[in-house]
Amino acid sequence: KALVYGLYGAVLCRGIFVAAGAAAIENFRPVLLVFAGILLFASFKLLTVEETDEEEDVSKNLVVRLVNSQTLVPATDAFDRDDPTKFFDAAGKATPLLAAVVCLELSDIVFAVDSVPAVFAVSHDPLVVYSSNIFAIVGLRAWYALLAQAATQLKYLDKAVAVVLGLVGAKIAASFYGVEVDTGLSLAVVAAVLATGVLASLLDSSTTD
Repeated sequence: KALVYGLYGAVLCRGIFVAAGAAAIENFRPVLLVFAGILLFASFKLLTVEETDEEEDVSKNLVVRLVNSQTLVPATDAFDRDDPTKFFDAAGKATPLLAAVVCLELSDIVFAVDSVPAVFAVSHDPLVVYSSNIFAIVGLRAWYALLAQAATQLKYLDKAVAVVLGLVGAKIAASFYGVEVDTGLSLAVVAAVLATGVLASLLDSSTTD
């Protein structure tokens, strides 16, 4: 149920991001450099971050801590007995479902900061940008288990994605200065980088085994 609510929120959130991005590009073209900077920074972070096998402590999550502190709204750590899909129980206290949905929406906002500028590198048509984002969200939900497993087993895939983000950021910056890169060539390079990351992961895995 939380994923369904998160999907609805993501559809609305991406619409707002796309509309704001399209309006910004139309009225203030230097915003492209901001988009490029976001992607290049994300690429740098992914390439330099140190991998760890330790699981994240959920109790340290900002949203969870706010809920547990009872600062914003009275909360409980139990779901409503009569209807587990309710955000508030009979006593008016927020259930864990509310915290889960808020975390999902905040996560989507973080992802939108990268994904929306990346699509604007391919097209400035708001319909194309929005529809591609929505298809990606729906596909991610449907293929979540497979993608999560792939992300775990393909150790170099995240680095390949980081390189792709960097290339897309560079493409956006280049377009601002009048240097246009063919879309077909860009897609071919992206596919080649991702394929290289997958192949390197598979070869490394087979060598380790």
